[in-house]
Amino acid sequence: MTSVLVVDDQDLVRAGFAALLGAVPDIEVAGEARDGLEAVEKAAALRPDVILMDIRLPGLDGVKATERILAEAVPPRPSVLMLTVFDLDEYVYTALRAGAAGFLLKDSPTDTLVAGIHAVARGDMLFGPTITRRLVEAFTRTPPQLPTARLSVLTERELEVLRFVGTGVTNGWIAAELRVSEATVKTHLNRLMTKLGISSRAQAVVVAYETGLVRPGT
Repeated sequence: MTSVLVVDDQDLVRAGFAALLGAVPDIEVAGEARDGLEAVEKAAALRPDVILMDIRLPGLDGVKATERILAEAVPPRPSVLMLTVFDLDEYVYTALRAGAAGFLLKDSPTDTLVAGIHAVARGDMLFGPTITRRLVEAFTRTPPQLPTARLSVLTERELEVLRFVGTGVTNGWIAAELRVSEATVKTHLNRLMTKLGISSRAQAVVVAYETGLVRPGT
């Protein structure tokens, strides 16, 4: 059973998502929040597996709320799935840096929403093709922003795993390429994220690009 906290400032929208997800057999709606501050409080109290977070909220917005929730969470941390009206939302990149696991448009079909929740609950990333394209274009225009020295804390194998993760391939693909088990890949990924002070696979992708370890087109 996957527990979900629904966060949206519009009562009808929030209630609609809650009712829709409540009818899904393997999803439990743990609670609802109408703004970022309430989301932070309820995330700590309810400890949901996934937080369905509106990216634009009054007061503490979805990006800042995500950052606080993940920074204060007791492991295992929740996965945050951002909801946005626009597929080229200006907050997409900052939300990824804050630790969001993925994005969906608010008008996505029900099966897409449910599949997205299950995907981020498993630890996968979830980006629409337009959002992925926007990120690649942004990294293409911008030179590496983080010093490569930040990666010096990683072992050679962890560096290798980070490079693969940055290209968007799955743990299964990495395992086959390195001739190890998927469990071993997950262990390396968890260790490198701990060393780098990040909490999501999406953040690992951002670090891989920002340090120049991975470049667009590679």
